[in-house]
Amino acid sequence: MTTETDATETQDTSGNPAGPATSRRNAADGGGPRPRLTRGRVVGAAVGIAGIVLLVLLPLLNLSLPGVLPGPTYTPGSLQLLAMCMLMAAAALTYHLLLGVAGLLSFGHALYFGAGVYGLAIILQNLDIPLLPAMGLTLLVVIVLAHVVGSISLRVSGIPFAMVTLAFAQAGSVVVGRNPEGVTGGDEGLTLRTDNLPAFLVGVVNTRNLYWLALAVLVAVFIIVTWVQSSRAGHVAAAVRENELRVRVLGLQPYLVKLLIFVVSAVLVCIIGMVFLLLQSGAVPRAVSADLTITLLVMVVLGGVGSRWGAVIGGVFYTILDQRLTALANSDAIDALPDILRVPLSEPLFILGTLFVLVVLFLPGGLTGTAQRLAQRRSRRGGDRVQKSREILEEAA
Repeated sequence: MTTETDATETQDTSGNPAGPATSRRNAADGGGPRPRLTRGRVVGAAVGIAGIVLLVLLPLLNLSLPGVLPGPTYTPGSLQLLAMCMLMAAAALTYHLLLGVAGLLSFGHALYFGAGVYGLAIILQNLDIPLLPAMGLTLLVVIVLAHVVGSISLRVSGIPFAMVTLAFAQAGSVVVGRNPEGVTGGDEGLTLRTDNLPAFLVGVVNTRNLYWLALAVLVAVFIIVTWVQSSRAGHVAAAVRENELRVRVLGLQPYLVKLLIFVVSAVLVCIIGMVFLLLQSGAVPRAVSADLTITLLVMVVLGGVGSRWGAVIGGVFYTILDQRLTALANSDAIDALPDILRVPLSEPLFILGTLFVLVVLFLPGGLTGTAQRLAQRRSRRGGDRVQKSREILEEAA
């Protein structure tokens, strides 16, 4: 029996038999026929566009989510929280590119986020240049840094790779803490110098513009990550994640592909760090700490490893919980509880850690994996009902 793939390999689009040249073209294009635009993809694209339009209009609407947002959606506090959620979701997407696509467990991803934050802050502090050239210079520095660190770290794999990346991140954290020549500000961090910034990005009154900028960054990062994951390099990286030896036997170079994924994820998270600096109006040492990398790992695991939407959902979910649990921990309601409840509930990290453990134990696929399993179970039940109805009709006939 001839399958659709066999037919594609046998004939080209004009109906002529496919020779070696056609086979080579198919391999260059990704190893097979291009995927068709299915109904599910059309619906998904339509839902995504509708969601983006809603998010664009959100600052203009008077919507309230008690317990989730500190006020209506048009207020600066709510817009800043939503912008932070989108930036963290975008950062989780870049970590998904490392872990979910290439299988690289890095403990030093915060180094490039912090390089974007501190690099832009230092350049604006010491050089009299506009924002865009300062961002370009910061990006150039991070590209070189990512190539150097990646070329060294990727000589090993697994836990040794994680330890090497952690060592580089810790080195960056030490440099920031030591405050050489007063450049990094030490434990106090750096305040954003706004002299050369556009007026529409400065001040609380322009939080709406920063929100739209964060949304644009999230959409751009999602598109780039999707494109990289769907490219030939992304397919090779996924193959390396599953079986690197087999990829080597096929004559491909896993090292170069992993280095490409490593650098792309570093560049993207650097851009996110620069926008984070504009949103927070300053740089703090936590932006370079290993804690941030662990946070990104938790976001990806909560959402579901290997899922782009899982990274986005995990980033938003974790950020809102982190912000709102902090407010809850300092509330009078928690202070009035007995010590056996007040002590753990007054520590947001304890609650988040407990939630992470529960997800790992009982929801191994994360939030998106659980949703997919429930949807598949429901579809199977629907199929069973249809089959049972058919059997009843056949018996009646």
